[in-house]
Amino acid sequence: MSGPLSHLRVVEFAAIGPVPLAGQLLADLGAEVVIIDRLSEAPNPARQTAAQVADDAGEHGETATEKYEINRRGKLSVAIDLKSPQGLQVSRQLINRADVLLEGFRPGVMERLGLSADSFDDSNPGLIYGRMTGWGQSGPRASTAGHDINYLAITGALHAMGSQGAPPPVPLNLIADYGGGALFLLLGVLSALAEKTQSGKGQVVDAAMSEGVVAMMGLFHGLLASADWSNNRQQNMLDGAAPFYRCYETSDGKFLSVGALETGFFDEFLSLAGLPQLDRELRRDSANWPEMCARYEQHFKSRTRDEWTQVFAGSDACVEPVLDFAEAPYHPQSVARQSWLHHDGIAQSAPAPRFSRTPPSVTKPPARQGADTIEVLVKAGVNAQEIATLCESGVIRQG
Repeated sequence: MSGPLSHLRVVEFAAIGPVPLAGQLLADLGAEVVIIDRLSEAPNPARQTAAQVADDAGEHGETATEKYEINRRGKLSVAIDLKSPQGLQVSRQLINRADVLLEGFRPGVMERLGLSADSFDDSNPGLIYGRMTGWGQSGPRASTAGHDINYLAITGALHAMGSQGAPPPVPLNLIADYGGGALFLLLGVLSALAEKTQSGKGQVVDAAMSEGVVAMMGLFHGLLASADWSNNRQQNMLDGAAPFYRCYETSDGKFLSVGALETGFFDEFLSLAGLPQLDRELRRDSANWPEMCARYEQHFKSRTRDEWTQVFAGSDACVEPVLDFAEAPYHPQSVARQSWLHHDGIAQSAPAPRFSRTPPSVTKPPARQGADTIEVLVKAGVNAQEIATLCESGVIRQG
């Protein structure tokens, strides 16, 4: 593997949501990421969805299923029965040689397995033990189930989204799962690795999706405290109330995004759109916004999305087309930057961010369950006879 993290060894316990993305991003940057897939667990919802996609395409079998799981790309997989003492011992051997462990179980699961953080104090004292949950490792919700929309709901962020008089929208699972979850888990892990260069010691990283979202809301906390933000939905500059920061439907039923916040950008927006220059003064008073929005809605329905895109192309008006999944990889900026990859017919992101000296690359497709079991165990120092015994007894599986 190439990339700035090519020296890093990571063990990831198979999960859904933020942990697989965190592991993928580390693998994208060169880390050796070994997934421990549990032989005894049922297929997860993500895999069931991918299986349906594979069936619809006329493909069958586990390989067809797993090729759609982009979050498994660049990784290795070992399939282990964690309900057996031998399986737990094999897992412990893998963790003992790792720099980082990533797990996304409910609090207490790893402890019940006998793989708690403190159980590695002697065998791997430098281990960074990354724990990912929705609520955190403590508190009254810690042991209860939840998903992105629930974690987002308690932060105040979900309340602020959407239109007046309608329920808050469901913003995919990008904000709590991935923004507040995977990215804050990575921030914690990489910070702990940096601290380890001074202390030589590992530590536990307790990342909670709900807390990550709260940490991302500093701008809004400040605006609320200074009375520059209303607690009522769609009455603020950044929540769809402002005519210069929202989306407009075009004549073909598609949409444009407008983000002309600053005065200079708004002037250019008005000029190119053919809107009255008087609006430059009207925008200063939010009482004028509803009338301006209504006018702009009608104005932008006069042309197609792509016609408007040409009008604003190359300008500082801060207007871009709202692209769907199929269109997004072919935006000129994305093409110029080679921001997308197409592996096995599947569009996906190129590694991000960019590095001047140690550029990463994606060389391995999504890992099939257990495809690398023997290779990984040999690297971990397990002898051939023991591996054969473990295979015969069903403790491990080579996919």
